[in-house]
Amino acid sequence: MSRTHEFDVLIIGSGAAGMTAALHLANDFDVALLSKSALGEGSTRWAQGGIATVVDPEDTLEAHVEDTLIAGAGLCHRDTVEQVVAESRTSIQWLIQQGVPFTPAETYSDLRNACDSNPLPYHLTREGGHSHRRILHADDATGLAITNTLADKIRQHPRITLFEQHLAVDLITRHKLGLPGQACVGAYVLNNLTQKVQAFSAHSVILATGGASKVYLYTSNPDGSSGDGIAMAWRAGCSVANMEFNQFHPTCLYHPKAKSFLITEAVRGEGGLLTLPDGQRFMHQFDERAELAPRDIVARAIDHEMKRYGLDHVYLDISHKGEAFCREHFPTIYQRCLEFGIDMAKEPLPVVPAAHYTCGGIVTGPQGQTDIPGLYAIGECAFTGLHGANRMASNSLLECVVYGRLATQHLREHYPQAPLPQPRPWDESQVTDSDEDVVISHNWDEIRRFMWDYVGIVRTDKRLERALHRIKLLQSEIHDYYANYRISGDLLELRNLATVAELIIRSALLRKESRGLHYTLDYPEPAAEARDTLLTPPRW
Repeated sequence: MSRTHEFDVLIIGSGAAGMTAALHLANDFDVALLSKSALGEGSTRWAQGGIATVVDPEDTLEAHVEDTLIAGAGLCHRDTVEQVVAESRTSIQWLIQQGVPFTPAETYSDLRNACDSNPLPYHLTREGGHSHRRILHADDATGLAITNTLADKIRQHPRITLFEQHLAVDLITRHKLGLPGQACVGAYVLNNLTQKVQAFSAHSVILATGGASKVYLYTSNPDGSSGDGIAMAWRAGCSVANMEFNQFHPTCLYHPKAKSFLITEAVRGEGGLLTLPDGQRFMHQFDERAELAPRDIVARAIDHEMKRYGLDHVYLDISHKGEAFCREHFPTIYQRCLEFGIDMAKEPLPVVPAAHYTCGGIVTGPQGQTDIPGLYAIGECAFTGLHGANRMASNSLLECVVYGRLATQHLREHYPQAPLPQPRPWDESQVTDSDEDVVISHNWDEIRRFMWDYVGIVRTDKRLERALHRIKLLQSEIHDYYANYRISGDLLELRNLATVAELIIRSALLRKESRGLHYTLDYPEPAAEARDTLLTPPRW
């Protein structure tokens, strides 16, 4: 066991939320920032559409709030929505100050947004669920622009120590050390390069680990979206809420070599039409907003049509806008599709739904504080009440930046002054090297397949009960494996995926209605009263 690392603040996760928090803290605290792969390789990088805020003089904060509440299907917490929308302008200004290159209004030939009264003269687009154009973007690669800008600042800051290729194993609490109190005081962390586990001690810990969409067979997310923070927080004693609400992005490119390439919501926002193979539109049969309906409705409609006709995919057609428009508005998507032999300016794009966003997560207060003192959760791993039963497009990057700042305000006001306890060394004396890694890959594959089949876009109690039975058996196997062999990154992610899968299944079984992203054939109508699904782990 190598030496213990000691910092003022430990941030686990290096996407938009984690980097925002680090940069807000680093002038006054020594910060450790953990990235399970290279910095900038998480989900933020792949966010194409943009970040929502009220800029257009014809738009209002109240309209943004109401649009979010409608998309959330009665489960959004109004106070949270109002807080995030009210904080949006400050957060956007901070991103601009950092140098994020949002696309100016005059860039596009279809100039819509430039006017003297516009305090932020950037081009605005519109996405599903929004009643106005309010999406600031950097062409069609907003997440990449934010990631690259903040990552440059992170690498230059003298009080931020970056640990790439480091994967958190479990949180360290005073209770686990046999001390009075339950405060979080660090984490055990696997160095993926040396395969050694080190202890990181910190007065405060921030989880910014992203979502858990890798629990499904088809996902738009990168490989690291394995629910690590949610699983660690649950094991440490934090409550979780609304884990049954998994957003399936309606339009991922369907191509054998594309893996999980996302076709941004903004393509539909700018006039893209969903069609069957014969060119017939169908969205108007499901919702009066047609292609601009919220994602849950669009994904369910596509799933319905695919099953009805036995299709592998449907089509998204924006070719009627022409080559100049497609090149201007969607340069990244246009070029990427050309690499796969598809010209979006001349032909429709084959698309299929894929797991995209975890709307539930670790229960937090209005500034990211969790059930455990000294532990915060921000970004996609957190449940704030913002998204309700369905996330509205482009509120997610906004949530990351807003809570990345709010959590640091709370942390400053409640920063612990007591000396840090010394963590116990990581004990590997009773384990051996594995000669059965095939078990990990088989279990990983089985979880993702039955989650897709039984706990996907359309559910039934029978399917959910089948899934719960399977996950219990697999968890037993994984526990035995974890107890007897040295850990690896794949094993840790499998363990976390199994935990998150169980939380999703249990939450889905508790919801006896269809609402937002949770649709069950056994209870096709919404209940009279909207309630959150809260799960609390056994504690101390």
